[in-house]
Amino acid sequence: MKTVAFHTLGCKVNQYETEAMEELFEKKGYTIVDGEGISDIYVINTCTVTNLSDRKSRQFIRKSKKINEDSIIAVVGCYSQVSPDEVSGIEGVDVIIGTSERNRIVELCERAKASNEKINIVKNIKANKEFEKIRIDEIKSKTRANIKIQDGCNQFCSYCIIPYARGPIRSRDYDEIVDEVVKISNAGYKEVVLTGIHIASYGKDNKMPLINLLKGIGQVEGIKRIRLGSLEPTLIDEDFMIGLKEIDKVCDHFHLSLQSGSDTVLKRMNRKYTTGIYKEKVDLIRKYMPDAGITTDIIVGFPGESDEEFKETCDFVKDIGFSRIHVFKYSPRKGTPAASMENQIDGNIKNARSEKLIDLGEIVAENFRNKFINKNLVVLFEEENKKISNAFEGYTTNYLRVRILGKKSPIGEVKNIGINGVSGDILIGKIWNKEV
Repeated sequence: MKTVAFHTLGCKVNQYETEAMEELFEKKGYTIVDGEGISDIYVINTCTVTNLSDRKSRQFIRKSKKINEDSIIAVVGCYSQVSPDEVSGIEGVDVIIGTSERNRIVELCERAKASNEKINIVKNIKANKEFEKIRIDEIKSKTRANIKIQDGCNQFCSYCIIPYARGPIRSRDYDEIVDEVVKISNAGYKEVVLTGIHIASYGKDNKMPLINLLKGIGQVEGIKRIRLGSLEPTLIDEDFMIGLKEIDKVCDHFHLSLQSGSDTVLKRMNRKYTTGIYKEKVDLIRKYMPDAGITTDIIVGFPGESDEEFKETCDFVKDIGFSRIHVFKYSPRKGTPAASMENQIDGNIKNARSEKLIDLGEIVAENFRNKFINKNLVVLFEEENKKISNAFEGYTTNYLRVRILGKKSPIGEVKNIGINGVSGDILIGKIWNKEV
């Protein structure tokens, strides 16, 4: 039996690409095994957003080689794209692939094993103008499926290495995406999540507006929900929201990237909006989708961030009323402008600001959840709670987690739920007998 194991770091795009590579191996007769066990091949799908990500990637490489010193180690993804020479210098690495040509991974691993040669095919990603044709035919998740629709980024935020790792924007062909959604629907899945490095730029290179893609996916029978991945605020305008409102399958959940609630910090970050513009976009979303969940990412401790600038961020978080925020402490990334900026923030200050913002985030999230007590919400159930007998959990369209009790499993089904309470960060309810 030929075996392969995967370690995946980073975002949903990486997770999608790992599943696609797993399929390539399975089609060649390999069995996917756990990364902690013995395997013939180990594939480390890397992330390079922070220096910590690089370090974790190196740890997985060394750990895998220790498990089986005769194995083939393939390192793919963003870290190997940005730092191929560094990866090549790590003892035990046999195959190095960047963020293109992953569809050749089986062939390259087998070649490395047969010839005992080190293979490095990392190419200049800046010259890459085509979307790599790597896809998933068999979805392994329970109820929702990630679909990669786009790659690359042209934004060049001052803290971010991703444009150097992923290259320029490339949009996936409309027909290929819809075809994959049809297969997902035929397999019984109810929800698709559209992912990419910068999905707001979808269609800018192939003249296919994102709203047209959403309309096409919305026509696929069997799909109940279309959920958008992380968006840039600049995508949101009146026409876009009118178009979304006409597609009843689009979820009223927007992960709208913020990064800071201070205009001066946003300028240093080279973000393309102000807090005023961001607020306008949120108001526009809520004009058409009043119950929309707005989630976001925020970086604390960016170079030069003063106490007053941090306070501006906290005040802005209160003003917006997010349904959830993800807080990250700024970590200098070699190769980005921000890494060489003056006034790098002390680690203790970053920790204190992070803790304060996390606490504030929990308060605004609680306020948002409480708005839905004694209301009816539509929930797609995804799993059984392993600690509570006969308890099942899933998500609303606006991305709130809901739990019900019942003897009959509703997993994979969409149900109307009457919300009657809250337990921690989970809404509690019961099935309301009306068809969705």
